[in-house]
Amino acid sequence: MAHDADSLRKASLIRVLHALAAGQVSSEALTRAFLAAIERDRALNAWLHVDGEGALAAARASDARRASGAPLGRLDGVPLAIKDNIDVAGMPTTLGLPAGAEPPAARDAFIVARLRGAGAVLLGKTSLDEATLGTVGRNAHFGDVANPQLPGRASGGSSAGSAVAVAAGHAVAALGSDTLGSIRIPAAFCGVVGLKPTHGELSSGGLRPSLRRLDCPGVIARSAEDIAPLLQVMCGHDPDDPRSRRRRVALAAPDWNPSTLRVGVLADAASVGAAPAVIAAFDAALGRCAELLGRVSVSPFQLAALDIAATRRAALLMMEAELLAAHGPLLEAASPPLSAMLDFARRKSAADYARADLRLDAHVARVRRLFERFDALLLPVSPLPPPAVDAPEPPNLADFTALASLAGCPALALPLGDGIGLQLVGLPGSDLRLLELGALVAAVVEAEAVPD
Repeated sequence: MAHDADSLRKASLIRVLHALAAGQVSSEALTRAFLAAIERDRALNAWLHVDGEGALAAARASDARRASGAPLGRLDGVPLAIKDNIDVAGMPTTLGLPAGAEPPAARDAFIVARLRGAGAVLLGKTSLDEATLGTVGRNAHFGDVANPQLPGRASGGSSAGSAVAVAAGHAVAALGSDTLGSIRIPAAFCGVVGLKPTHGELSSGGLRPSLRRLDCPGVIARSAEDIAPLLQVMCGHDPDDPRSRRRRVALAAPDWNPSTLRVGVLADAASVGAAPAVIAAFDAALGRCAELLGRVSVSPFQLAALDIAATRRAALLMMEAELLAAHGPLLEAASPPLSAMLDFARRKSAADYARADLRLDAHVARVRRLFERFDALLLPVSPLPPPAVDAPEPPNLADFTALASLAGCPALALPLGDGIGLQLVGLPGSDLRLLELGALVAAVVEAEAVPD
């Protein structure tokens, strides 16, 4: 049975894969439907560069391969979006800054090359906060990214365009990057799903650096089940990335038994800055998960002892300094607010930077001790709901996501509705187990929280 391509724009990756494999839709028709939606929704400002001609050529090539019985793999013909701090050959990489005379990327990022090699259709590059320093989808040069689910509320950042592209039906899934929460925050704000993998599981080769110690490419999709097929294609050791892991965790079968799982649940949300609406949504989600959690070992944990806010500020200092070192010429066009942040880093000494680095090491040790008691953690994605688009950017939006980023742990964001998200954090290397647990949790909480 043939499908109208437009009806698949907001379908799960799994459904799209079936439709393509069964010949129910062509990649070209699907790509045209996405390109038309991108054009209709220009007011959302989710895209900085759309390669319609290149995408359609790739889609037609995919259809020809399928017609001849020789697809490159399951992802052949699937249209995807790429955040504009990840290199795609022939497309500009702006980092959310005026590119000036900087030439288009000469080669694909490692993970983009893996996707292209699997036949994926690359639609273009999505918008982001300036230099990735932001949590609300605000950009002084290209305009703010609008939230399609909650008009008048922030879309989250810095992977704002990627989250909006998925939420608005502009792509089947999208690549983003996460340094302190930049995938999970916009995913929650826009009502979609986002994974920050174990640090080093996906190569950062071709990802323009923000803070290499923490930078992590990841995926935004419509469901936890949609992420694993993409992860399996992209992961692999990159000899040019010193942080790339040799062990391909995402390709291994998850060896876990839910009945032996030890889950830590955040117990001090109010005292660490969570708003009443977030606490209420989190508690309601836990209530809906009562039967599931009743089959595992559940204990409380407290965030206050980890001193996340101070460690996040230390990481921001390191991030600002590294941005200066890596992107000096581009940053000459920085907006006044970003320039002020960078000036703060310029006034700091090498000793200040070293102390910040030591603080991050101490955080890693504290989180490792926490995981001596637990296999996974449950907490909100952000302490606050999405702020109004014209409100000042709250300084603490990344405090709950920073826990996993600073320790290199995988973390999954699931939507609870109204821009609030549930976050699952796992041990490094437990990516597939986390996705499987996330699918179980989502089956319970998303049915009531997210409208069709």
